[in-house]
Amino acid sequence: MSDALAGPAESVLDGLDDEQRAAASTLAGPLCILAGAGTGKTRAITHRIAYGVRAGVYDPHRVLAVTFTARAAAEMRSRLTGLGAPGVQARTFHAAALRQLQYFWPMVVGGALPQILDYKVRLLAEAAKRLRITTDRASLRDFASEIEWAKVSTLTPEGYLAGAEDRETPAGADHQSFARLYQAYEDLKEDRHLMDFEDVLLFTAGMLESDERVAAQVQQQYRHFVVDEYQDVSPLQQRLLENWLGGREELCVVGDASQTIYSFTGATPDYLLSFRRRYPGAEVVRLVRDYRSTPEVVKLANILLADRRPGGQAAWPAPLQLISQRSSGPSPEISEHADDEAEAAGIAQKVAELSQTGTALREIAVLYRTNGQSQAFEQALATAGISYQLRGSERFFSRAEVREAIAALRTSSLISEDSGDTVAAAVRGVLSSIGWSPQAPSSTGAVRERWESLAALVGLAEQLDIERDEFTLREFVAELEERSAVQHAPTVEGVTLASLHSAKGLEWEAVFLAGLCEGLMPITFAQTQQELDEERRLLYVGITRAKTQLFLSSAAARHPGGRGRRKASRFVIPLRKELGLGAPARRIAPGQGVLSLNAAARRRKAAVCAGCGAVLTVGAQITRRRCEDCPPRYDEQLFEHLRSWRRSYAHQLQVRAFMVFSDATLELLAEHKPTTDAALLEIPGIGERKVEQHGEPLKAAIQAHLNPE
Repeated sequence: MSDALAGPAESVLDGLDDEQRAAASTLAGPLCILAGAGTGKTRAITHRIAYGVRAGVYDPHRVLAVTFTARAAAEMRSRLTGLGAPGVQARTFHAAALRQLQYFWPMVVGGALPQILDYKVRLLAEAAKRLRITTDRASLRDFASEIEWAKVSTLTPEGYLAGAEDRETPAGADHQSFARLYQAYEDLKEDRHLMDFEDVLLFTAGMLESDERVAAQVQQQYRHFVVDEYQDVSPLQQRLLENWLGGREELCVVGDASQTIYSFTGATPDYLLSFRRRYPGAEVVRLVRDYRSTPEVVKLANILLADRRPGGQAAWPAPLQLISQRSSGPSPEISEHADDEAEAAGIAQKVAELSQTGTALREIAVLYRTNGQSQAFEQALATAGISYQLRGSERFFSRAEVREAIAALRTSSLISEDSGDTVAAAVRGVLSSIGWSPQAPSSTGAVRERWESLAALVGLAEQLDIERDEFTLREFVAELEERSAVQHAPTVEGVTLASLHSAKGLEWEAVFLAGLCEGLMPITFAQTQQELDEERRLLYVGITRAKTQLFLSSAAARHPGGRGRRKASRFVIPLRKELGLGAPARRIAPGQGVLSLNAAARRRKAAVCAGCGAVLTVGAQITRRRCEDCPPRYDEQLFEHLRSWRRSYAHQLQVRAFMVFSDATLELLAEHKPTTDAALLEIPGIGERKVEQHGEPLKAAIQAHLNPE
């Protein structure tokens, strides 16, 4: 190491492990940091930037650190300030691009910058009406998502047909109709001088590519780039990054292909995985020491990824093998429940037990696959008298008591800072005048919620007091105002309810992963190997959110009294084996026990499972072409629709429902979705007589589900 890097700057590297230190001390790019969950990647890159600044290698005003959420950017700025590098720009892609667009638009285009369109749905509804395309709110949301995907994939309306030919059409529209809708939406935006969030990136990239003056000025401004969560960049973001670089190689990227969970938005890990090919001289540092989770949690996460064998057309890069740096903890638990209500009640009971034994509610999270699952957990926690916060609900800094607290702190900071108190003591003193007290109120409801908000501010003051030297009340108020601008809220007391996608980047002492059954994890519409791989990665992200305690659960039925047809997720099978658990208990209907093959059966051609190839001997399994242990492949919603239709149809015919079609046959119908007589005859259990008797109403029922309009 050169003399220029010696001296006080070296102290920034104190406390880093060998791999983190290697990353932080490599100041010249290109550098690729492959960082597993909980391995301290933010610590490594913030110390790298601070080290470069304090060593005089980086001008802090010419460093741009880019990440994907305003919260992560605010956290990075806060850490850099604490490390003595306050001038570094840490922004999201959109925030950095918008700032440049606002500056250069008058110079390059002239006039006012188009207004940003917050929601696409209203404009899309108008565009659809002009084209006489029938829509509802759900289909409009799907169209909006497809436009976002097309734009981040750099597909124009003209290029959409070729670029999306292998992609499923949104909301049942054909590709040609959607391309026309996409163009009509773009025309309306232009007529009204509007732009959407994707346009911010597109327009900025376009300016940099078309105007050499703009490119030269931006490239002069920023000399060093750091990109966090690089596995989640889209083609459009990569295009913008390359324009910022202008052929230079002063780039540090950080990511983990095993945490790629946003492919549906256009994100791709390809740029991370091909980094060495694009930059042959790049340094690569692997961070695998996990400081977040216990060995028991880490081992389960490693097993989940290792269970997916590489091969086939779907790429599966070798995952990082995490090594826990923490002492041993409790073994993860896997439980099964009769229905969703029972599962939620069981989780609420366990949360109460954790709280009674000392785990703070803010250190507990319940994570699930879809937002629609939250209601059962909200009800169960409320019934148990346990406070919770629904991630994505009312914004923390929008609450009346928080606005009141910031105003009081601002006034106090302007009066005097000569009291000699720490910032935390000053904040406690100010907030005690508007309702905060050291002891939480015993009541629930609004009083408790107000106290929790104020307590979160006190907790943040205590945390920053420890992290920052010579910290002042005025600096604390400035920190709150900056956090308010980007909605970087402090932790509120209460169990967190969140989807797995929204939990990315967060961590808790105890994590409940709920609803781990086929149809939810993996989700029903995950059909291809790439889609199933992403579901596996999503569960991996969920597991690695847990620091100490991990609970996985599933429910056999949606509602109390249901038939319990759900199966536990295929992803849980290797985890059960690791924990020494047998196969989940199954209810076997009379006459469906496993029978041994006799000599005659062996001589006949055996029926085999389409999933695993096992020989089938039970009648219903032979009809389904699936053994008891393999996950169903049918559309669960269509299956329930057909069961409802069969009940009504059988009532009209005054016969028992099973005399029309068996459940096994309905499963095959829900899997293959036949809409012609020829296709119906391909289904085991349906012959010409069945088609003649019930074919027309059956086809109508299937069509009604596939095309509700």
